[in-house]
Amino acid sequence: MGLTRTDWSKRYTEGRGFRRLGDEEKGLLVEHAPPPEGGRALDVGCGTGEMSVYLASLGYTVDGADFAEGALEQARTNQPDAKVRWLCLDIERDGPAPLGNDPYDLVVFRLSVAFVNDRTRVLHTLGRRLREGGTMLVITPLAAHTPAEKRRIALDEDEITALTCGWTSVQRFAVGDLAALVLRGPCADTVATERSVPATGNAVAGSLTVVTDDHGRVLLGWSKRGMWEVPGGKLEGAEPLDGAGVRELAEETGLHATSATVVTILTDAAQGVPRVTAVIRIRGFTGTLTTAEPDKFTRWEWHDLHGLGCLGPVFTPSAQTLNAVWPGVIPGLPPVHSYPTAAEPVPVPGEPAEAVRLRHNMTDAVIAGGWAPTAVVQEALRTVPRHRFTPDTDLKAAYDNDQAVVTRRDDTGRATSSISAAWLQADMAEQLQLAPGAAVLEVGSGGYNAELLAHVVGPAGRVVTVDIDPYVVHRTQRLCAEAGNGQVTAVLGDGGLGAPGHIPAQGFDGVVITHSAADIAPAWREQLREGARLVVPLEMGGYTRSLTLVRRGDVLHCEHWTYCGFVRDRGAAARTAPFHPLADGEVAVRWEDGEPADITGLDEALRGPRYEHSTGLLVQGLFNFETLQVYAATTLAGFCRLSAPKGSPMVAQQDAAAILADSSLAYLTHRTVKDAPEQADRMTEFFIHAYCPAAEELAERFAQCVRVWDREVRESGYPPMTVHPAATPDDQLPPGDVLDKPNARLVLQWPGRTPSDAQTLATTRSQRA
Repeated sequence: MGLTRTDWSKRYTEGRGFRRLGDEEKGLLVEHAPPPEGGRALDVGCGTGEMSVYLASLGYTVDGADFAEGALEQARTNQPDAKVRWLCLDIERDGPAPLGNDPYDLVVFRLSVAFVNDRTRVLHTLGRRLREGGTMLVITPLAAHTPAEKRRIALDEDEITALTCGWTSVQRFAVGDLAALVLRGPCADTVATERSVPATGNAVAGSLTVVTDDHGRVLLGWSKRGMWEVPGGKLEGAEPLDGAGVRELAEETGLHATSATVVTILTDAAQGVPRVTAVIRIRGFTGTLTTAEPDKFTRWEWHDLHGLGCLGPVFTPSAQTLNAVWPGVIPGLPPVHSYPTAAEPVPVPGEPAEAVRLRHNMTDAVIAGGWAPTAVVQEALRTVPRHRFTPDTDLKAAYDNDQAVVTRRDDTGRATSSISAAWLQADMAEQLQLAPGAAVLEVGSGGYNAELLAHVVGPAGRVVTVDIDPYVVHRTQRLCAEAGNGQVTAVLGDGGLGAPGHIPAQGFDGVVITHSAADIAPAWREQLREGARLVVPLEMGGYTRSLTLVRRGDVLHCEHWTYCGFVRDRGAAARTAPFHPLADGEVAVRWEDGEPADITGLDEALRGPRYEHSTGLLVQGLFNFETLQVYAATTLAGFCRLSAPKGSPMVAQQDAAAILADSSLAYLTHRTVKDAPEQADRMTEFFIHAYCPAAEELAERFAQCVRVWDREVRESGYPPMTVHPAATPDDQLPPGDVLDKPNARLVLQWPGRTPSDAQTLATTRSQRA
């Protein structure tokens, strides 16, 4: 058994001597880790602080961390003037909050790494705290130079190989009888690896087990084959699959499973030999972790899920096994056939304390922003483990309040599925106004948002989530099984059709769309209970706003707008906006609603003189013009979008609102009329650029739109709006500007618009469509 914190403190207070910092070690630091300007260093297992003080003398700002308070007492006593922040911290078990959020340029483990059980995880966790180009320095005794009775203080060659896997740059130096490892780039890709000796027999059948601890970390062993593996092995005789996994776990690790479930059967081939692997999920165990078969494994360690993509070599069946439980946790694996079993996995608890801290911080930020005013949504945010639905994402990124987490991309790298920003998910949950026991439809799956809604509706409630991508549905099912409460049903299908076969008798009590929609699918209204709410991120002129729509008969009444962005729909109702390249591809014009207009003469016009026209609108500091985008898109005849690459000499705006008519083009941009160091002191003017022959008339029309918006709309916000079935005749629509979609007619009642203005635009759009 290793020494405890108390044991180590006693050793230090008794004045027990430890190896002094040598000149060779100092020279190594000067040569390979010179401090950059303002450089920060962390000395892990700092003891009495000799290394920490030396780093400070080089110019580093130093944190010296040790779990023994006795060591830190000696450090403070021996170096009272040292410019070091002394931290009492168990780097393996304590949360990292005392370290703060600023990155380090250097992290040092001097004579301490051998005492860390999960050293690979710890080094990678601290590696993610390194500034780009930063250095991890490990100085350790070698087992070959260490007496057998002191073996626990040293590393052997297998242990060093395991420790350095997953780093993009590894340098090793001899420092007397010590080894110094200089590591950089802690995110080398995980590589699926096979055994060097071909498998024998006609086929190989085995069981591999996935075991997690109380912190949600997964157990992996560094094998004598030089790769990471999960526990498991071949079947012996006619034993059951789960029995084989339980037996192998005990034989290899000393852990005894209390509950085991076969979750998936995988089939592939190695060296031409068919291979069948049963994936066994262990939900509980007893015993003490040990290296019970040292001829097969060097050591066993617990690993963070979000670190599995940076491990180096992993035995291919082990990597596939991990992916079967947490789809996507290790990207880029070779193909495998997967056959989920009929057994329904039950939730498996466990998470690190840091996840709890970050989740509460995220929730506090959402509440402070005003996005979660009700106690039930606040409690859902504090309870549902968001990171467990993003196992391939760092904890900090998973709990970033402002950022979405991409979970699926297509072959071009475009995001096709994501977990939205927490503030936006909270806002959409609030807008649904769900009562306990409600039934909810979510279109666009991911797992976390569905579980958030399930927590809001309570144990008697139900959430059906639909997605068109089989991978996304499978991932949602697996992650909800691991981290959910059993109330989420994930269904494969086109969300534009709703959820046939899962619709409550009176309709859903809420429907939420989690992708950007070009239209309002009739099924969303038809499957919604009378008086219930549909929350949908709808595109209008290509500008997305999350709308809260209340069903009253066949009409949806908008009662709330939220500025947002989402991945786009991929179902049958998905729409690719028609566009035309201009000026040899330097500029593109596209129509997000309706059909393209005539672009005859635009190429020539763009190469001609540019007409510039001021709108007269001057704004100071940061300025919100989100309603102007929608106002222009729904009131200006000939509205389109203009795009150009950054720095284009032809067009001043990368993505601009524009209008096109009579072989002429005008677009909205802005220019700085007063610059200042502080944003609040800067002055900006909204400006129109236009190209002949009708440049002047078109520019004035756009400028007038901006002026009316500034005078009538800017302070009042978004307008009342209703959504009607596409077949609704004009004479049955309320007054307002009409934006026609294939399945719906949107009527917006902007202030300052006359009936004749609105009718003109509606007629123009109807003719164009």
